Amino acid sequence: MSQKASALKLAQRSEVQPHQLGQEVFKAILSEDLDWKPFPAFPPSVRLAVVVGQPSEPGPYTIRVKMPGGEKLMPHKHPEDRVYTVISGVFYIGLGDQFDAGKLEAYPPGAVIILPGNTPHFHWAKSGEYVTQVTAMGPLGLEYLSAQDDPRKS
Repeated sequence: MSQKASALKLAQRSEVQPHQLGQEVFKAILSEDLDWKPFPAFPPSVRLAVVVGQPSEPGPYTIRVKMPGGEKLMPHKHPEDRVYTVISGVFYIGLGDQFDAGKLEAYPPGAVIILPGNTPHFHWAKSGEYVTQVTAMGPLGLEYLSAQDDPRKS
């Protein structure tokens, strides 16, 4: 190995990668320690908990959403790509710009759903409460396709 290649390899090993917010130290987050709060863009009974990161800022974040049985999120979209993991219950999601129960697909705990940014979709807690975990790159955005469906406007 040349002297230049050796120096480059040593420099690469010594570089310190900057840590993301909330990821600079080892820790474990237990479900019972999550702080569930209302979120203005959701109906009042739906709760959101920040697991890692700062969803309102640029950078990676992980949140959990708890939707009580019977609740619906009408057609909306997010600018960011999202990865949903179903933690509990059955997650019903449909694609399209109109709520259509016939387009809903049911996903059990453990299922992972990839949702590209700006994809119109809707949710329904059709068979009872569900919890999903969402991982994405912030800032988090949520735009309802019809202003009358947006809880922030009422």
